[in-house]
Amino acid sequence: IAMATTRNVMRAVRVFEFGGPEVLKLQSDVLIPHPKENQVLIKVHACGVNPVETYIRSGNYARKPALPYTPGSDVAGVIEGVGEHVTAFKKGDRVFTTGTISGGYADYAVAAANRVFLLSDKLDFRQGAAIGIPYFTAYRALFQKGRAKAGESVLVHGASGGVGIATCQIARACGLKVLGTAGTEEGMNMVLRNGAHQAFNHRDSDYLHKIKEYTGTEGVDIIIEMLSNINLATDLQLLSYAGRVMVVGSRGPIEINPRDTMSKEASITGVSLFLATEEERHECATAVLDGIEAGWLKPIVGSEYPLEQVVKAHEDIIHSSGARGKMVLLP
Repeated sequence: IAMATTRNVMRAVRVFEFGGPEVLKLQSDVLIPHPKENQVLIKVHACGVNPVETYIRSGNYARKPALPYTPGSDVAGVIEGVGEHVTAFKKGDRVFTTGTISGGYADYAVAAANRVFLLSDKLDFRQGAAIGIPYFTAYRALFQKGRAKAGESVLVHGASGGVGIATCQIARACGLKVLGTAGTEEGMNMVLRNGAHQAFNHRDSDYLHKIKEYTGTEGVDIIIEMLSNINLATDLQLLSYAGRVMVVGSRGPIEINPRDTMSKEASITGVSLFLATEEERHECATAVLDGIEAGWLKPIVGSEYPLEQVVKAHEDIIHSSGARGKMVLLP
């Protein structure tokens, strides 16, 4: 009898109160969720860790899930079961998601079928877990919000992280001139290998001067900004006429001089994947799946952590010395 009851439970990370990384609790007696209609159950092989999950966990984010909850949206794994009306997937299919209902930091996760995509044989599960938020956010920032066009220049701040690498690969494939920043030599080399024409070390005291020197009087058309609370004021000085800064990430307030937008008629636009319409999500998915097929979309996996080390993963994604690819959890 004991055996029969244990089969319905799994390990999952649970958050019972908002706070620091220590509020992440790994439990081994969580009930395996059941897929309802238009949902699928996935055996998780890897789950991406995104900075936004640390903001949500801390309670300082616009979206607050009901407690307790399991974090995680970017899952890659195998379909274990399907709910009613699901015809696109069957048990055994390799898939990746752009969102889960039950949370991805777990052995199993339930997701809406329209947030699930078949995973190409060209990619392993760790790479599959690095697609969702990074690539969809990068595409949204560049094209849906940034109106990027071939021939324009884009500066990617923090280009060696998950969203940064995704942005470099997409922008290069779509004919943009790509500049990227990173905080280490290794990070800069990774940025160059993944589509950037030029890389700059944002730890150099004169790196802004180097970027200005490289772009000349024209400036940069688009800046994809992962750390607005540090860079936004200086970003405005790097822009071209009618240039735009896309705010993808920020960890606090910053003071800027609005005159810097007036002199160039520049714009600052916030980007949130959570606000994408169904139509926009579909457009992102099409672009991403085409990129995988064409071979230019290749997620780079960085640090890997077992579920037991989820607290360390959340500490490292905020405080590490320099990102090198996408951080993943391996159940």
